[in-house]
Amino acid sequence: MMQIEELSYVESKPNVSGKIKTDFSDFRVKEELGFTPTRNGEHVFVQVTKKGLTTVNVAKKISEVTGHKLSAVGYSGMKDKNGECTQWFSFPFSNGVSRILNSIESTNLRIVTSDRNQSKLKIGSHKRNDFDITIRNCVGNRDSFENRLKATQKHGVPNYFGMQRFGHKFQNITAVYDLMATEIETKLSSNKKERRKISKIERGILISSARAYLFNQVLSSRLQLKNWSNYLSGDVLNLNGTESYFVLGQNDREELVQKRIDTFDIHISGPLAGLVGSKDKYVTRSKAADIEVRSFQNHETLFKGLNKLKVTASRRPLRFKPENLQWFWKDEGTLNISFSLRKGCYATSLLREVCVFS
Repeated sequence: MMQIEELSYVESKPNVSGKIKTDFSDFRVKEELGFTPTRNGEHVFVQVTKKGLTTVNVAKKISEVTGHKLSAVGYSGMKDKNGECTQWFSFPFSNGVSRILNSIESTNLRIVTSDRNQSKLKIGSHKRNDFDITIRNCVGNRDSFENRLKATQKHGVPNYFGMQRFGHKFQNITAVYDLMATEIETKLSSNKKERRKISKIERGILISSARAYLFNQVLSSRLQLKNWSNYLSGDVLNLNGTESYFVLGQNDREELVQKRIDTFDIHISGPLAGLVGSKDKYVTRSKAADIEVRSFQNHETLFKGLNKLKVTASRRPLRFKPENLQWFWKDEGTLNISFSLRKGCYATSLLREVCVFS
């Protein structure tokens, strides 16, 4: 199984190194909703700051305290366990909200604010995440660190899914194979296999991990081929900052499309594997499709399993550009970096382009 550090880089693997997450406060992230709660309604929105806890850990705590099912607790995005992360959750309104909020708080979980809203907080409903990251024990030339940071602004960053998507030692991917084996084989055979019951949320996380792993392989291939930001015949394109995708028409000129790619107005997209519907307009063809097919053939069990589980295929941009990227040196060996990323992008994908972490 290919480790994150084995995936291709924009140019080459960094020759400088450092340490992150020495302390929770070294990796700060704040989720921005992009909208204001309605201040009335049947749901409570609560903003928390967590340390040493996963997003699911917090959701489970809210479920236990409120007495609601875990599925009734809403959150927009998964945040890193090993950081100081501020994010939003929601739960159905009931009397005694103040008592509930007090009961949720702990040493590693602090309530920032709360409000009412008309609907549950849904996955992916936030706008962006703001990061403040400290790299300690930096080894290497200071200019090398800064030049690599400047390169992320010039070329963009490979939109890899971060290691946290796959679990410790890729345990999520191992669990996906087990899920596929039991669910698919049980459907095909009269022998009913006994398997551990998993929640809808956990099942979704495992399937997302499989799709993320396959996406990373395709992106790594295109980086290796030096065409991750060069239009290929048959590419599906993404309009920057949106969920809108399109393919070229017969009268579209490829050179004009490439100019739009070069200015980050649009991006080449990669596959989130699954079943492709007969009416799906946004499917790669020709040279772009060949790369995806070759990559999927190397991971045939995962790819076919997602199809048999009837997961719907979708797309994801191959790159992102950090917003408001700034940095300064706290001392000779300590670098502070701050930036904003749109939802779904991983700070660790930017950081791996800057330096190697020991």
